[in-house]
Amino acid sequence: MALANNRIVVVGLGSIGRRHARLLAERNDVMVEWCESIPAAREFALSQMAPPGRLHVSFADMLATKPGMVVIATPHSSHCEQTVAALQAGAHVLCEKPMSDTVEGGRKMAEAVAETKHVLTVGFQLHFNPGLRRVRELITSGALGQIVSVHCRVGTYITLVNSKSRYQATTEGALLLDYAHQPDVFHWLLGVRPIAVEVRGIQAGSLAHQSRPNVACISYLYAQPLLVTMDLNYVQMPERHHYEIVGDAGWVHFDFNTGLLRHGRCASQDVIEEQTSGERDPMYRDEHQAFLDAIAGERLPESSAWDALGTVLVVDSSLAALRSGTRVEIPSSPPIG
Repeated sequence: MALANNRIVVVGLGSIGRRHARLLAERNDVMVEWCESIPAAREFALSQMAPPGRLHVSFADMLATKPGMVVIATPHSSHCEQTVAALQAGAHVLCEKPMSDTVEGGRKMAEAVAETKHVLTVGFQLHFNPGLRRVRELITSGALGQIVSVHCRVGTYITLVNSKSRYQATTEGALLLDYAHQPDVFHWLLGVRPIAVEVRGIQAGSLAHQSRPNVACISYLYAQPLLVTMDLNYVQMPERHHYEIVGDAGWVHFDFNTGLLRHGRCASQDVIEEQTSGERDPMYRDEHQAFLDAIAGERLPESSAWDALGTVLVVDSSLAALRSGTRVEIPSSPPIG
């Protein structure tokens, strides 16, 4: 289905914005433009990729040209203001995760969707990873039985090395904001949200790049017998990114970086290995297609404003637990509209 307005503007030309711009430029059904207010970022992007049909240096002036779609790939603190402005200007929006760095911001974004009726999807690309999709299939099919525990481990110093703004050094809890992917994935895999969270964090190690904290252990508690834990750090290199899910009929272990998936069955005692693709570009391509299909009315947004607001509440409660060192109850998503 052809789009009535196929102009799509990528706002923010950091590493993720450049990936969006590069991959969208492969398509023949959209006309890609860039928007970047920082001269150095524009110059670097132009040194890496072919220039777009149009390059904007002002977000407000860009919106005045009435693009059909906008990709928000700017710092977390800009997501709410820019997304709401784009929706109100008549554009559909793909906003990078996290939806917002505050609950109030996430709520404003969800309210703007309800008001404008335009599409907003939040960039949780892990939904399109073949290995995680296979993990979800094993869970939802009942092959693992009743899920009793989930554990995720992410260690990635390279994120700090690659950061251009270095905001992680000054933004308390940036580690938790940057990895908003994980609580979203837990909800996507399990279909339920936690009711409380406990967090412990430290800043340690003699490394050139730091965050506050750079090591965190998180426990999510649920209404049913289920425990989900997560270890995050901005210390390990090479990067590690693992998931282990245990059920009363089987278990699965997935190495995100290698794509290797192993799952065991209690009854047969078998352990089965599957190799999945760990390439990132295909995830973004699939995310773009899902966004365009949602605009065309052929599907619902993969990560809707409502779902993303639920994740913002989990992250916000996790930040509160980090600061207080105590268990924090996670509120339910408030009604919108």
